[in-house]
Amino acid sequence: MRIGFGYDVHQLVEGTPLTLGGIVIAHHRGTLGHSDGDTLIHAICDALLGAANLGDIGLHFPDSDPSLKGIDSKILLKKVLQLTTQKGYAIVNIDATVCLQQPMLRPHIPQMKEVLAKTMLITTDKISIKATTTEKLGFTGRQEGVSAYAVVLLQKI
Repeated sequence: MRIGFGYDVHQLVEGTPLTLGGIVIAHHRGTLGHSDGDTLIHAICDALLGAANLGDIGLHFPDSDPSLKGIDSKILLKKVLQLTTQKGYAIVNIDATVCLQQPMLRPHIPQMKEVLAKTMLITTDKISIKATTTEKLGFTGRQEGVSAYAVVLLQKI
């Protein structure tokens, strides 16, 4: 068994969609990124890659690659899953936390879990997603950005 940890952050800006956990959430600000800026999926990708000792998301999908501009992060997650599977690992569970002052994410978590489970070909009971604010402290509290943390447990098949 191997444990991996992932972290990601994206700036929030006007005029872009807020994409988290593979879904678009209605809000006046969204994530700025080379891809769709899905902070949660990026953290999960880094956790998976770390657990399998495969580097990080920037190594595999550099923001200097024009072919990745605006790409759906679920595509990146599928590619990461292929890499970990090729190394002989399967997901035991994922535990993730998204830090965002607004909007409230709790109503969206079941749909995020469904989308992520479908993308990774696992059951929703293997995915835990929590949401928190930072009590108006830091860049998250000032609503300048969103951050996400993820821990993944992989098992050798």
